[in-house]
Parts: sequence; structure tokens; C-alpha cells
Amino acid sequence: MIRLNCFIRVSEENRTAVLEAAKTLTAASIEQDGCVAYDIFESATRPDVLLICETWRDQAALDAHSASEVFKVEAGKMHELAEMKLEKFEF
Repeated sequence: MIRLNCFIRVSEENRTAVLEAAKTLTAASIEQDGCVAYDIFESATRPDVLLICETWRDQAALDAHSASEVFKVEAGKMHELAEMKLEKFEF
């Protein structure tokens, strides 16, 4: 399995738009084949930090997700409006 932790740092003015894009992406992603878990977390101590945690069955499922139109559109929006850092773990 593959776990991705996507840390998002966003300004107050862009927070709502980024969170909406993340929610749209999450709703679509949890329906994709091979998605084990997909969650958004908001920091309790830093309002400028969000975290998306994704778990995928295998690389093929992650590749299909990354190639999906919803990923391209919604992740594109988030990249335009926020700083993002990705951590990848295989287990």
C-alpha cells in the first residue's frame, strides 16, 4: 500500500477555495478503484495548514488517480492558491 501526506499551507484569503477544491477531490477520490482512505484534516493550532492523507492499494491505483480529470482540475486549483509538500510512504 501507498500512503501520501499532502501538507497544504494556504493564506486566509485562499483558504475557503482550497478547502472546497480539497473536498471535491476527496469526494471523487474515495470512489476510485484502489482508494483505501482519503481524508482532509485542518490544523487545530495553525489555521493556515491543511493536510490530505491518502492511502492507495498500489502504484497502479495511484497512477490512475493522478491521471484522472478531477485530480488534474482540483489539485491544479490547490497548487495555484497554496504551497504544497508531499510525503510518500510504501508499506
